[in-house]
Amino acid sequence: MKKILAFIFLISSFAQAQYTVNGTMSPTIDTDWVILYKIEGASQKFIQNSKIKIDSVAIQGKKQAIGSFSFTLPESTKVGSYRITYRLENAGFVDFIFNKEDVNFGFHPEYANQTVTFTTSKENMLYKDYVDNISTAQQKLDSIQIAGLEDQSLHLKDEYKQALKTLNSIQKEYLEASNGMYVQPFIKASLRNNLPEIIETPEKYMSNMIGSFFDHIDFNNKTLLNSSFITDRITDYVFYINYSQDTETQQKLFKESVDKVFSKIDNISYKKEIIEFLINQFETDMNLELIDYLFDNYYAKLPANIQDKSFKEEKQALFAAEIGRIAPDFSWKEDGKQLTLSKLNEAENYLLIFWSTTCSHCLNEVPQVHTFLKENEKVKVIAYSLENDSYGWSSFKKTLPNWHHVLGLNKWQNKIARTYNVVSTPSYFILDANKKIIAKPEHLKDVKQFFAKK
Repeated sequence: MKKILAFIFLISSFAQAQYTVNGTMSPTIDTDWVILYKIEGASQKFIQNSKIKIDSVAIQGKKQAIGSFSFTLPESTKVGSYRITYRLENAGFVDFIFNKEDVNFGFHPEYANQTVTFTTSKENMLYKDYVDNISTAQQKLDSIQIAGLEDQSLHLKDEYKQALKTLNSIQKEYLEASNGMYVQPFIKASLRNNLPEIIETPEKYMSNMIGSFFDHIDFNNKTLLNSSFITDRITDYVFYINYSQDTETQQKLFKESVDKVFSKIDNISYKKEIIEFLINQFETDMNLELIDYLFDNYYAKLPANIQDKSFKEEKQALFAAEIGRIAPDFSWKEDGKQLTLSKLNEAENYLLIFWSTTCSHCLNEVPQVHTFLKENEKVKVIAYSLENDSYGWSSFKKTLPNWHHVLGLNKWQNKIARTYNVVSTPSYFILDANKKIIAKPEHLKDVKQFFAKK
């Protein structure tokens, strides 16, 4: 009997030592997987994956497919911010807090974070309720402020003060309700720094917005650091709050906003993650100026043992042959002489072509380039041929006189071709007299159009 009771107690203890995370998406999506991550700084750590179960339910008399999934977490699961991801693009994720309690929620997969509703978990229910209420109050205050900016003859001071009083009352209510809870730092950090009086000019409004954007955020709070909260706010500040249609001004604003961000961060590991995060964001638009700025002014100044050598090398290699860069150098032998790209001094522009005698498209297009530039003495062509051997190249290059011809063995594995990130032939690079890459035409017509303007 004692053994049976002990066994029942053991099973009961084991059952109580687990937590579940259950989600329902309506309607469902065309995938059968969902992944659970723990958010740590600006990155996420894989925890589990699960299958999506498809069921059919009647909604307003019509059948609709809904998807559901479940994760079982052991008692040892760390408290923190978590994310379920069900799609790799278009914000296919839902974030939630885990604090030693079951979490159940439902959402529309196309508008996940706007529609998510928690049915269990005091932490998540309170925070979602707070976000909805404080957002509505802030929008009300902002609408009054904007109306005042658009028409200064309106007398909105009292209305503004009343809206601000309501907003501050909501903030106070949820701060008190969240005492001792994991979500309280998020509530503290979410409040905007609204001035006590309505602002009279757009310039003052934007100045206050930019200057006070991070005032309520504690960059040393571990709860905030180990969530997407600060990273999301940094993204808003760098890419949306500081905006100009003028390219030169925008670059200046990017640098100023980056400087402001890093003036707030003391945690070295988190600083490294945010630098890498921003580099990846600027990579999307190939903003090499800001990528260099981040590497030179921040990444290079991190302690050597913190820097990720492979990350730096990967990015430097990726951007080595982009517009604005000095073309990666290489040498070759020609008519018994050793020539080097960087030392050529023959023209105002250079056209570097990566091609191959085994590429039928090249055999048609490259001779057309030769005919087009034959009389153009301001342009010198360097034809870099990617081959497995010299047999076909030795004879074909004779049909393209007055060009520099370089044999690149090992074809796609050729070191120079890989440095230039060549993935197809022909590939064109236009250089100025100093060998800076000034254009990367995709097609022959683009090459002709560029030089036709010169």
